[in-house]
Amino acid sequence: MALIVLRSFFVMVTMGIAVLIVNSEPMRQAPTWAPLAVIAGSVALPLAVMAVDAAIRRKDLTTITAVYFGLLVGVFLTYVAMLALTPVLPLNPRDAIWTWLPLVLGSVLCYVCTSLLLQTRDDFRFLIPFVEFARDVRGLRPNVLDATSIVDGRLADLAAAGIFDSRFVVPSFVLDELQAAADSADKQRRTRGRRGLDVLARLRANKAVEIDVLAPVDEADDEATLESRVVAMAKRLGGRVVTTDANVVKIAGVLSVPALNVNEVALALKPTYAPGDALTVRLVKHGEEPDQGVGYLDDGTMVVVENGRDQIGRVVHVAVTSTLQTSAGRLVFARPEHPSRG
Repeated sequence: MALIVLRSFFVMVTMGIAVLIVNSEPMRQAPTWAPLAVIAGSVALPLAVMAVDAAIRRKDLTTITAVYFGLLVGVFLTYVAMLALTPVLPLNPRDAIWTWLPLVLGSVLCYVCTSLLLQTRDDFRFLIPFVEFARDVRGLRPNVLDATSIVDGRLADLAAAGIFDSRFVVPSFVLDELQAAADSADKQRRTRGRRGLDVLARLRANKAVEIDVLAPVDEADDEATLESRVVAMAKRLGGRVVTTDANVVKIAGVLSVPALNVNEVALALKPTYAPGDALTVRLVKHGEEPDQGVGYLDDGTMVVVENGRDQIGRVVHVAVTSTLQTSAGRLVFARPEHPSRG
């Protein structure tokens, strides 16, 4: 709607300019076909401009801003240079050189400034209040997803809960990897690939989540792994990697790229248990000790129950005695609130 209003206003402005030209004094002495030519040109010009604008669907904002600021700086430097040359050149202001020198100098300076900004546009950012023209992704630091975080599935739940403020970025080669896995002959790999595509569909359907699929700018190294390419893209975008792979976190640490491990987030969100807390758990197997029974809470936390061997297969009420944090997760030790009577 905004584009329709803008284009309508553009056509009306050009028509108004045409009316002013037709009613001007020079047009009264012009041939009879001149007013018709002006009106036809006022209609053809905006239509041609809008057609070119619509034909270029993908516009690079960094290129546009680089050209704009390059021309602006070039014009400013031309003005300053002419002020500096006026007392230096012993020429008559009426000489022809004063007519053509600003044009020649301006064209050279505008080209040099624009060329410099176009070649270095990825090395800086144009900052305007409340708007940031950044490389490929606007807004806050983007979250670059790898295949493991997508297949895991918990990312969609965290995004739906509003944990992430900035947008998600899915590298195109990660999407290709998921598509190839979904079409694989291996059943397990095919299941993982289809699960990843389903998670991406959930993220896309969430109106509160912004997700982009971006292709790498540079040609990828044939020997580079998928994980290193994800980290390299996150570094180029100034974002962070979201993964469940500890090796990706290590690679990101070496390259000084922020990384978020979904497993660590899930571990931090698990509830803490203090001695004396009451729990209800179903014992499913024997423990390492002869009298121990083992069960699992809904979040996957393992509960080791003393004197619970005889209660395997039953739901028991236990009281926490201690907890232990391991590399695999949190381990809870407990004893039955009402000891078994045999």
